[in-house]
Amino acid sequence: MKSMIAIIPVKQKSERVENKNFRDFFGKPLFTHVISKLQDCELISKIIINTDCPDLQNKIPDSCTKVEVQSRPEFLLGHHISGSDIIKYVISKTEGEYFLQTHVTNPLLSLKTLESAIRCYFEKLPEYDSLFSVDKILKRVYLPDGTPVNHKLTESLQTQYLDPLYSENSNFFIFSRKSFVENNFNRIGKKPFMFEMNYIESIDIDYIEDFILASLVFENKEKFINICFD
Repeated sequence: MKSMIAIIPVKQKSERVENKNFRDFFGKPLFTHVISKLQDCELISKIIINTDCPDLQNKIPDSCTKVEVQSRPEFLLGHHISGSDIIKYVISKTEGEYFLQTHVTNPLLSLKTLESAIRCYFEKLPEYDSLFSVDKILKRVYLPDGTPVNHKLTESLQTQYLDPLYSENSNFFIFSRKSFVENNFNRIGKKPFMFEMNYIESIDIDYIEDFILASLVFENKEKFINICFD
């Protein structure tokens, strides 16, 4: 089994949740939870943290020996910069063919899921050129004008029998250098595989309500008997 390089962007300031990436999350800064899982993943050879935080290196746990902190150049500073711009820069400075990009705002993401997704990516090559994590939606969905998307107004199917839709949950994206370049520097390629996750594990912290929800789940994780958080 081939290994891959993890890419994690970490901003010093957050717009919607103050000091989000560095908030205490059960005794550790939020950003260290995902990094620790990547450190323990045997299929990850290196963890590159691209950041605008000048003292981030001093905040990295000593146990995270795979981590390489990469300072963000001036032309990549600002809220208008896209994730693709950051990935493009990181790859230009890094050797390797396979990459996994994730965020530090997914504290419930498990090592088991990471390893399963990486193995799945390699098993699906070359039929699929990339992989990204999704949540399945079994709800009646409508367009802004009220047009139903996955059901008919004349039918009353129970939601479990609806055609499923899938929502990108931003937990991880797996791709190769080749597919990224050939798809106009996009981490999702022309033939991506959607890797379904449990929506509880995939909680992504965008707003303070997400932080509270993730905290409640983490505090009561033994009650979620069908989900592995380790």
